[in-house]
Amino acid sequence: MGDWIELTADDGHKLKAWRATPSQPRGGVLVLQEIFGVNSHIREVTEDFAAQGYDAIAPALFDRAERDVELGYEPADVARGRELRGAIATNDTVQDMAASCQALAGSGRTGAVGYCWGGTLAWLCATRLNIACAVGYYGSGTIDFIGEQPACPVTLMLGEKDQSFPPENIAAIRKAHPSVSVFTYPAAHGFSCDHRSAYHAASTVQARERTLDVFTRYLG
Repeated sequence: MGDWIELTADDGHKLKAWRATPSQPRGGVLVLQEIFGVNSHIREVTEDFAAQGYDAIAPALFDRAERDVELGYEPADVARGRELRGAIATNDTVQDMAASCQALAGSGRTGAVGYCWGGTLAWLCATRLNIACAVGYYGSGTIDFIGEQPACPVTLMLGEKDQSFPPENIAAIRKAHPSVSVFTYPAAHGFSCDHRSAYHAASTVQARERTLDVFTRYLG
């Protein structure tokens, strides 16, 4: 269903994105990658949202540092992904997400969903971009932007066994942002990725249902 397209950010940077579009979109969904690039898993997630009726785009956010990055989930891949993430300024990534939202503008209201690094980026979409809703999965970096106020409804999906998102950080976000919906699951970081050893099927099913409920409510 999906295919690669090219987007252009406001600063002229051109980046690839995987786009899957149903015949009659009920809204747009910005799918934000883990630190492993727009790999086969992220493309599958993007196509799943398209199958639910949403025009879905997953921008290749590593393109500013290195193009065509598709990593696996071994320790070396994690190290490489972290290196690439660290090489890109947050404001530049926000520009690339804004370009993706512009591409979705003709499909109705737009929401964002992100995983790992993308979970943090979904939070930034909610605080810095004009979107209708955001869902962040185990975005441990969210705590670094706790002082930013979301301008739309935000839902967070967090693993109770996620060492990168300890209970005190969850409590801090709940205290600072009582309007944010925070759901926890008996799972570790990356529980929603069936390509990873941390995959937890029951948590994934429940989190996906809640994500689709959010999109149905705020996108259509």
